[in-house]
Amino acid sequence: MIPEIGHFALLIALVFACCQSVLPLIGAQKNNADLTALAKPLVYANFALLTLAMICLAWAFYFNDFSVTYVAMNSNTQLPWYYRLSALWGAHEGSLLLWVWILSLWTTAVAIFSRSLDDVDIARVLAVMGMIAVGFIAFVVFTSNPFERTFPNFPVDGRDLNPLLQDFGLIIHPPMLYMGYVGFSVVFAFAVAALISGKLDATWARWSRPWTLSAWGFLTMGITLGSWWAYYELGWGGWWFWDPVENASFMPWLAGTALIHSLSVTEKRGAFKSWTVLLAISAFSLSLLGTFLVRSGILVSVHAFASDPTRGLFILIYLLIVIGGALTLYAMRASTVVSTHRYKLFSREVLLFINNVLLVVALVVVLLGTLLPLVHKELGLGSISIGAPFFNQISSIWFIPFSIVLGIAPLIRWKQDKLSRHNKTLFTGLVLTLLLSLTFYLPLALDSALTMSGIVLASWIICLTLLEVIKNKSVKKLSLSHWGMVFGHLGFAVLIIGIAVTQFSTVEKNLRMKPGESVNIQGYDFTFESIDFVKGPNYSAYMGEFEVVKGNSQVHLHAEKRYYNVQSNVMTEAGIDAGLWRDLYVALGESLDDGSWGVRLYVKPFVRWIWLGGILMVVAAAFCLADPRYRSILAAKLTTSKAG
Repeated sequence: MIPEIGHFALLIALVFACCQSVLPLIGAQKNNADLTALAKPLVYANFALLTLAMICLAWAFYFNDFSVTYVAMNSNTQLPWYYRLSALWGAHEGSLLLWVWILSLWTTAVAIFSRSLDDVDIARVLAVMGMIAVGFIAFVVFTSNPFERTFPNFPVDGRDLNPLLQDFGLIIHPPMLYMGYVGFSVVFAFAVAALISGKLDATWARWSRPWTLSAWGFLTMGITLGSWWAYYELGWGGWWFWDPVENASFMPWLAGTALIHSLSVTEKRGAFKSWTVLLAISAFSLSLLGTFLVRSGILVSVHAFASDPTRGLFILIYLLIVIGGALTLYAMRASTVVSTHRYKLFSREVLLFINNVLLVVALVVVLLGTLLPLVHKELGLGSISIGAPFFNQISSIWFIPFSIVLGIAPLIRWKQDKLSRHNKTLFTGLVLTLLLSLTFYLPLALDSALTMSGIVLASWIICLTLLEVIKNKSVKKLSLSHWGMVFGHLGFAVLIIGIAVTQFSTVEKNLRMKPGESVNIQGYDFTFESIDFVKGPNYSAYMGEFEVVKGNSQVHLHAEKRYYNVQSNVMTEAGIDAGLWRDLYVALGESLDDGSWGVRLYVKPFVRWIWLGGILMVVAAAFCLADPRYRSILAAKLTTSKAG
C-alpha cells in the first residue's frame, strides 16, 4: 500500500506541475492577480507530494519490500540500513526521483525567499520551473517508475546494491552533485522569465547572483566529493579520468564559473547582458546534457546508469525543447539585451571578458572531446578515442593566459585604468611568485616543466590575490563578497598546485610481494606484514596489513580485496595514510600461485591539495552568500525597468 501512495503522489504532483507551469504564466500575461497568486501554493503542494513519494520509497528500502522491483534490484537484507536508504538514489529510477525532489526543493526556496519580488515576476519564474518539473516528473511516471511492483511473484531477497556504491560516498556525493545540477534551473528560470518580460537590468542580475553562487557551490562540492570518492574507492589511485560522465559535471561548472563573473559585471556596470543570459541558459542546458549522457545508454562508464533507448529518446527530445525554446526566446528578445555601456581597453570589464572567453573555449573543447567519439560511433564511422592526454595538454595551454589574467583582474579598476599605476604591485608580485615557487621546488626537487609551470602560475595567483587584499587600505571593511572572491581565487590556485605536483610527481610501483617482504619507495620502507581472512556484513575479504616506515615515522595500512556474496563481485579497498604533504597508498591485487600477491604502492605528494582547493572554493561561495547585501536584496522590494 505504501508504494501505491508514493506512485499516486507522483501522479498528483504531475498534475500540479502542469497547473504551475500554465496558470501563473497566463495570470502574469493577463495581469490576473488570482491566477498569479496560485503559483506559490502550487509549488508548496508539489514539494509536499514529492517529499511524500521520497518517504514512501525510503520506507520500501528500509523495510526490505522486495515486491517493489526497484528495491529488489538494488537492495538486500544483508545490506546495512544506511546503505539501504542511500540505495534509493543508487540507480536510475530512484536517482531521477531525487533529481525531481531537489528541483521542487529549489523551487520552494525561490518561492520562500522571493517574497518581496513582484507577484507577476515571481509567477513567471515559478511557471518556468514548473515547466521543467513537468518534463522530469513525466519522465519518472511514464518511463522510470520506481514504485513498479513485481506481483504476483516477488523475490524473498534482493540482488543487492552495486558494491562500488556501498560506500559513504553514495550517501553524500549524488545529493550534492544534484543540488548543483538542478540549482542552475533557478538561474535559467530567472533568465527566461526576464526574457519574457523584457526586464534585463542590474537588479535582475543582483537577484540571479545568489542563486548562481548557491548552485555553483553545491556543484563544486559535488565534483570535489566525487573526485575524492573515486580516489579511495576504485583502487587505481587517480582523482580524475576525463570520463564522459565526469566531463558532464565539469562543463556546467565551467559555464557557472563564467556566469558568476559575468553577473558581477552586469550587476555593477550593466554590461555583458547577452553573455549573462546565454551563460545562464548554457549552465542548465549542460546539466540536462549530463543527465542525457548518464541515462541514454550511449556510453559505458562506471558512473552511468544502465538505460534503454526509450528513456534516452525522451530526454533528448526534452533537451531539444528546453534548449531550443530558450534560445528561440533569446533570439526574439535580442534587442533588449544589448549593452550600451562603454569601457576602455584596459579595464576590469575587458579582463573579465577575456577570462570568460577562455572559460567558454575550455568548455567547448571539453564538450567536443566528450561528444565527438560518441557521435562518431553512432554514425557508424567506428570508434575513436579522445582520452586524458588530449584534455591534459589542452588544459595546460589554456591555464597560462587564464592564470595571468586571473591574478591581475582584481587589481584593475572598472571602466578605465592605467597599467603604469600597478607597476610596483606587479613587480612585487613577480618577485614573491618566484620566491614562493622556489619553496615548492627545493624540497620536492621537481624535474617536470609542466609541474613547475603550474606552480609558478598558481603562485602568481596567490601572491597577487594577497597583494590586492594588503593594498586595500580598508581591509577590515572588505565585504564578505570580496573575501569570497579572495578565497575562490586562492582555492583555484591551491587546486592547481595539487594537480601539478600530483600529476607528474607521483611514484607508483606494481609488485609481487609475499608477507614479510619489503620495498623502498621515495625513502619509505613498505613491508607486507600479513594477510588475513575477514568477514563483513555482506562480504568476505582478504585483508593485507602493511607497515610503512620513514625515519622515526611509522604507520600501518590495511588494504582489502573484498568478495561480495550476492552479486559475486570482487572489489578493492585501498589502505591510505592521508597527509597534507603526501599520501601513502596501498592497493591489494590478486593472489598468485606462489603465495605472493599483486600489490600497487603509491607515494602521492600534495594530492590532498586538490580537494583542499575545492573546499576553499565552496567556502568562497558561502562567504558571498553570507554578504548582508544579498540578504537586503531578498528583503527589499524589487523594482525593475525596461532594458534598452
